[in-house]
Order: sequence, then structure tokens, then C-alpha cells
Amino acid sequence: MTERTQREERRQRWERRAEWPLVASALLFLVAYALPISWPEAPSWVPVLCGITLTAVWIVFGLDYVARLVLSFDRRSFIRENLLDLATLVLPLLRPLRLLRLVTLLSVLNRTGSGRLRGQVVTYMAGGAILLVVSGGLALTDAERGQPGSTIDSVGDGLWWAVVTVTTVGYGDTYPVTTVGRIIAVGLMIGGIAVLGLVTATLASWLVERVTESNDAERAASRSQVAELGAELRELRALVERGAPCDHGEEPPAAPSPPAR
Repeated sequence: MTERTQREERRQRWERRAEWPLVASALLFLVAYALPISWPEAPSWVPVLCGITLTAVWIVFGLDYVARLVLSFDRRSFIRENLLDLATLVLPLLRPLRLLRLVTLLSVLNRTGSGRLRGQVVTYMAGGAILLVVSGGLALTDAERGQPGSTIDSVGDGLWWAVVTVTTVGYGDTYPVTTVGRIIAVGLMIGGIAVLGLVTATLASWLVERVTESNDAERAASRSQVAELGAELRELRALVERGAPCDHGEEPPAAPSPPAR
């Protein structure tokens, strides 16, 4: 076994073992991130505790990234393939994107779900859309609440705006006024287009498969009929060659003898 294979196997073992702890950390991150936004009247210790939790989870994600980097054989390739992970660790503005770690939960559930590619796509699409709306709505509310000219003052407003943006409905009476809010809006718009594209592609793939299955069934039935006709023709030919009657293999009735004189 080569060194590259050994290193990659160790990294894969680490990723499998860290999968569920990272999912739990991501869920904890979501709760700690959402609580101060959805409960602005909370006691002063609540935001402090949530901030400590967010920092602790961020450190956990950082340790996971460093461990995977150290265990990788080609570290440059690892960095290129995990630029989003690196960006969410380095750029404080993108730290809420660590909620995308919940995609690991989708991969775990996918093992017990459909093994077909379309089932996996639907799972990722549904989970990704929910995460996109929830995290986008929370981040937008946090950025827009209390800003001059903003009409987004509650989590309900933020989630509603995230839904209409992701679905490309886009009511014009509510829009972000801050720079951070508009950056979040751009991300939601791009995500919404991607989700709709996946929905369209999945539906088209399902329709094509149904038509293909129907055509295959018709072709199979035609081949079966042709095979049956060929078998009957071969049987008739064999009977003719033997000089036997061909009325289902039965002897014809004897002609009546003439009456005696």
C-alpha cells in the first residue's frame, strides 16, 4: 500500500468519525446564532453565552479543517477543493456559512434513503433549500433590524423575505438597505436560481425515465410477440416437413365410406 493511499484512508476515517460530532456542532451553531436574533429582549447573559458557543463551534470546525489538511497527502489539492471551508474560517463575515456543515447530516440520512442518484439530489435539494431560507432569513434580520429605512424588523419578516427571494417571486415592498443585507440577498437569489434549476432538471429527468421505461416495455412486448410467432412458424415448418397434419397436431376425421350395393 502506497503512502498516498494510507494518508487518504486515514483522512477518510477521520471524516467518518467526525461526521456526527460536526453535525451536532452545526445544529448547536444554528441555535446559538438564531436565539439572540429571534429573542432580542433576552437577558444580557444569553447573547454572551451564545457568542461563546459560536466561538467554540468555530474552533471545532477549525480543528477539523486542520486535521483533514494534515492527514491529506496532497495538501495543495485539499486547499483548492475546500476553499469554502477555508473562507468561512478566515472571513468573519462568512462564518454563518458554517451552517452548510448540516449537509453532512444529509449525507448520513442518504445512506438509509434512496440509493439512486435522483433520490440523493432531492435530499440535498430539499435540505439545502431549507438551510438557505433559515440561515438567510436569520442573517438578513440581524443585518437589517433597526437600520434607517429598513422594513425588516423581525425574524418573521426576514424568513418571509428569504422565501419570496429564493422562489424568485420577489415582492418589491420589502428589500434590504444595508450592504451586508444586500450581499445576503445576492446569495439568496443565486441559491434560489440553483434550487429552481435542480427542481426543473430532476422533473425532466423523471419524465424522460418514465417515457424510456414505457418505450422499453413496448419494445419488450413486441420482441416477445415476434419470438412467439417465430416459434409457431418453426413448429409448422417441422410438421410440414414430416408430412403430418398441421391442425394443432390432430388427425383429420376419416371420410365416410360409400354405402354397400
